Amino acid sequence: MLVRILLVVAALSLPGALRAETASEKAGFASKLTIYLAKGAADACGPGCDRWIAIEGEIDADAAPRIRRFLAAVKDTQRPIYLYSPGGNVEQSYAIARLLRSRKAIARVGRTLVTACAADTQVDAACLKVKNASGEVEAELTTRKAMCNSACGYLFLGATSREVAPDAVVAVHNSRLVLRFRGNPPPQIVAEARQRRIASAERDRIAFIASMGISRELDALIQTVKFENLHVLTRTELYRFGIDTRPLAETMWKLEKDARPFVRKIAVLKKNDSSFRTMEWRLSCESRARVPLWFAAEIDEASSGKSTILMTADAAADKEAGGPPLRSGKYEVWRGSIDTDMVKAILASRSLHVRETTTMPDDKTDMTKFDIDLTGLAPAWTQLKSSCALSALSPISPWPATVPNAGTTPPAAVAP
Repeated sequence: MLVRILLVVAALSLPGALRAETASEKAGFASKLTIYLAKGAADACGPGCDRWIAIEGEIDADAAPRIRRFLAAVKDTQRPIYLYSPGGNVEQSYAIARLLRSRKAIARVGRTLVTACAADTQVDAACLKVKNASGEVEAELTTRKAMCNSACGYLFLGATSREVAPDAVVAVHNSRLVLRFRGNPPPQIVAEARQRRIASAERDRIAFIASMGISRELDALIQTVKFENLHVLTRTELYRFGIDTRPLAETMWKLEKDARPFVRKIAVLKKNDSSFRTMEWRLSCESRARVPLWFAAEIDEASSGKSTILMTADAAADKEAGGPPLRSGKYEVWRGSIDTDMVKAILASRSLHVRETTTMPDDKTDMTKFDIDLTGLAPAWTQLKSSCALSALSPISPWPATVPNAGTTPPAAVAP
């Protein structure tokens, strides 16, 4: 009996929830890919950047033409694109990726929170109406727990500049093939059609990844991850595969509104062996004359020496903060305080200069120097001072911060 195949779709359904994800965030995506222009505070999307393009939601079967029409009207190709998506249709993600490549797009993983909508109403009908209206919408950006999973990862590869913040994730898994037939064909025909389409999909994926200039190691990894699972790409994998090749990646300074609020920044720094080290800085509620400053970093197990951390700011090179950190589990932690003059100097600076000196058992020293961006600290500091006045002196939350558990296999949600 002749059987006509009406539709063959290789699609990634809604992915599994990441371990860092809350129950409400699992459902926090629109069922269609949404794109809109957003405007935030000064430096909201980086130094000198206050406008961006938001692309979020599930990648549906008609997403690519819609994105193409929208971007055709946006002449500023340097405006960064922030992605927040659980995945969706693979073939549409390829098409959008190629569109981004033609624009030499800048893409980052981040969640856009429209000011006119409450945090828990970002995908309801009223908020989507605001996002789909013409013009820019007032919004804020956050990378914390932001995700670009499944087919979104392919879309992300299309950008020529790609950035994944230390507290955001890109997760991958294999595709699920959906075959739809007319009538009731024999199992052998179904099996043969499935094998042909799977082979074709694999060839397409290999060719696409290569065309984006990404290592074939990514494809080899994807083939090992079942559709029901997700693999969060580690910082080392992001770097090795050619996805995010920055030797230093940072979050923005953000206010954490705990019972005892604080301002936080997280960074990951490449070591000599191409592995990465996670670090965190915190400024918390001040006393009359001093401001608590904390620093934590993953312990370098390969190093047997004792380290000293010192920090200075552009506006006051003669003022230093730091000292020998203490070990606490997998981290080394320095807790100290700085005077109000150094706070003013830091707020007036663009960079915090960090110098870590490690003295080895043979008395030789190893020094690491790097700069941490201070963009966004001044407004976060203003928010902190207001929050401190209202807060109780409760114990500060545990730290270092829990960043995405890179390299794990999160549990998968039930496919729709």
